[in-house]
Amino acid sequence: MLLHLLAAASDHIQFKDLGLSPVAVNLGFFQIKWYSLAYIAGILIGWWYLLKLLAQPGAPMARRHADDLVFYATLGIILGGRLGYVLFYAPNMIVEAPSQIIRLWDGGMSFHGGVIGTTVAILLLARRQGLSWLRIHDYVACVAPFGLFFGRLANFVNGELWGKPADLPWSVVFRNTVETGLPEPARHPSQLYEAGLEGVLLFVVLWFFFWRTDSRYQPGKLVGIFVLGYGLCRFFVEFFREPDAQLVWLVDATGLHMGQWLCIPMIVGGIYLIATAKGRRQRVEPIAGSESVA
Repeated sequence: MLLHLLAAASDHIQFKDLGLSPVAVNLGFFQIKWYSLAYIAGILIGWWYLLKLLAQPGAPMARRHADDLVFYATLGIILGGRLGYVLFYAPNMIVEAPSQIIRLWDGGMSFHGGVIGTTVAILLLARRQGLSWLRIHDYVACVAPFGLFFGRLANFVNGELWGKPADLPWSVVFRNTVETGLPEPARHPSQLYEAGLEGVLLFVVLWFFFWRTDSRYQPGKLVGIFVLGYGLCRFFVEFFREPDAQLVWLVDATGLHMGQWLCIPMIVGGIYLIATAKGRRQRVEPIAGSESVA
């Protein structure tokens, strides 16, 4: 099977022929990478969409709170994402190379860590402003797919986090996926699978429940839909992804990737939040405007 995949690799999409580079702008003395632009685009477009959501009746916070939230959430995403990566995927870094922890420009971010960091950020903002943290989280969950979409596209542009060998018309021959000197097999472009599922599909699902149902008046339902949806999508795509080299032992021992193990509590928590959301429904007094929603 492997020999067949290697022989067929020349018939598939060659990553090198796509003309992609991790660097978006290169001024010689200064570089701007697509990964950085992905974070910026996700935050800015998410902020714009959040304001659209807050303009609807029953919003849990005002514009001034949203502006503060962007600052809090950005810190939560960056700090939580990086610390999550270190703890979940590279714990040896803490002892062997602690100075590498702060080198964000070298890559290495965990979405699950980012979720934890963002949750803490929302809790701090809500406590400081006297707001409902769970309802704020519902609205933030609706904008999160933007960041996921752009982030996964950046992963593809960087030629990282590729999938397992595959003989499919859309398989891609990435660079440096095996030891030097060995032929590169064609692989699943799992980054694009995730962009489609975690970004596009999850956004559409959340859009429907926010705009076409009364889910936003049931605290925890939208964030429950998000964490359940993300957990299922990520769990599924991990079957097509190559496991992290340092965590192959976990796959050999359990049959599941680290990403899948981290998704299990998300799936369970999402089901719980959705199932109990109706019981938390109450008259919603909006922060901005005068309309109450029963």
